[in-house]
Amino acid sequence: MNYHQFLSYLIFSLLICANAVLAQTTETAPPAVDLRMYQIIDDVSAERIEQDIRTLAGFGTRNTMSDTVSDTRGIGAARRWIKAEFDKVSEECGGCLEVFYQHNPTEKGAGSRIVKDVDIVNVVAIQRGTQHPNRMIMMSGDIDSRASDATNYTIDAPGANDNASGMVGTIEAARVLTKYQFPTSIVYAGLAGEEQGLYGGQGLANYAQENNWELLGVLNNDMIGNIEGVDGVIDNRTFRIFSEPVPPTETEQQRRFRRFTGGEVDGISRQLARYVHQMTTTYMPEMNPMMIYRLDRFGRGGHHRPFSDLGFPGIRIMEAHENYNRQHQDIRVENGIEYGDVVEGVNFPYAKKLTAVNATTLAGLGWAPPAPDSVKIGGAVQASTTLAWDMSDAPQLAGYKVYWRETTAPQWTYSRFVDKTDQHTLEGIVIDNFYFGVAAVSKDGNESVVVFPSGLIPRE
Repeated sequence: MNYHQFLSYLIFSLLICANAVLAQTTETAPPAVDLRMYQIIDDVSAERIEQDIRTLAGFGTRNTMSDTVSDTRGIGAARRWIKAEFDKVSEECGGCLEVFYQHNPTEKGAGSRIVKDVDIVNVVAIQRGTQHPNRMIMMSGDIDSRASDATNYTIDAPGANDNASGMVGTIEAARVLTKYQFPTSIVYAGLAGEEQGLYGGQGLANYAQENNWELLGVLNNDMIGNIEGVDGVIDNRTFRIFSEPVPPTETEQQRRFRRFTGGEVDGISRQLARYVHQMTTTYMPEMNPMMIYRLDRFGRGGHHRPFSDLGFPGIRIMEAHENYNRQHQDIRVENGIEYGDVVEGVNFPYAKKLTAVNATTLAGLGWAPPAPDSVKIGGAVQASTTLAWDMSDAPQLAGYKVYWRETTAPQWTYSRFVDKTDQHTLEGIVIDNFYFGVAAVSKDGNESVVVFPSGLIPRE
């Protein structure tokens, strides 16, 4: 064999090896993105959102105490319209939604804003998962509205942005996502009684607990349509994701473990917020998600809180720049300033964008394998860090991804795909200097929420 023949043989051999490696990599490593997400984003309609917000605002008031008999005014007419829309969506997808009212009878005086006996009624639609029907991810919006006086249930309170925008976004997400099937269930919920004291959220959170829902998280959408802040800023790309650092149900033992191993900003709600941030920057890079390290706005509350109170992950998604002249205000003009939450204050293309943020998040978690259980960590006084977990037998599982970041970093910075295994050691990564987590990855590239370690690997 002469030199040229040897060189040709060597090149041919290298190409064969490279192709074999590429084939193996292609077979085991999932894609970086799921192309279906771009279609989901495109399918969200600003025109439908505008039409639906105008419909909800057109009921005059949706105060929790308002008329329940009229077909044209009050919360009764509004919730019947919402249920009818979910029923219509279900009919178009061949009955893929379970649509029902969830009732919460509440007596006068139960709170300062409950001025008469009232049935606080939520509207719920469940798209059952094909493999894990009781494992659920939920998007919610509020049905009710209010004027300056939360107990005045006769005055006009159109609530176009607060919170017809969030409620309509939830309906629109159902329209888009019911075109697909998911291993995990998706819940679309309209919650009532928010302005009276989070009664609807409390009722559905109790219902979820009583019915043993494995609730992966609640995406509470409260005001997703305003781009003109009272601070003078106009911004149609930025939005906020509120999440608390650790669950209020944390035990004393968990608190002591956290004190010595870290994780003060790594609770289940914070990981859900990071997931929304990651999905947005991956599939909608034109948007600017802001992680807010707080349960909700300063001293205020939203309908994700009752779920968090019971130990479920819950976050609030909302606009970045609020306009307080349009919130909780009687419709009026004073000193040349217009007050009131009317349709003219809603930016429908922006509401479309935030609806798409929710829809891709729901889809990502809906298609993802179950998150790893019992994640443990080890590596003290070593030059490496090891993570171990219980491996899932989900058919869509491609493997796992190990994440790590500097302790001061807000987002997971580094990652490594590790195939189907229940343990991985990061050589040269010192446990003292980073935080770590593990996510399950599907064959189409969708990931579970990152799970922070909750135990230690026993030292040999």
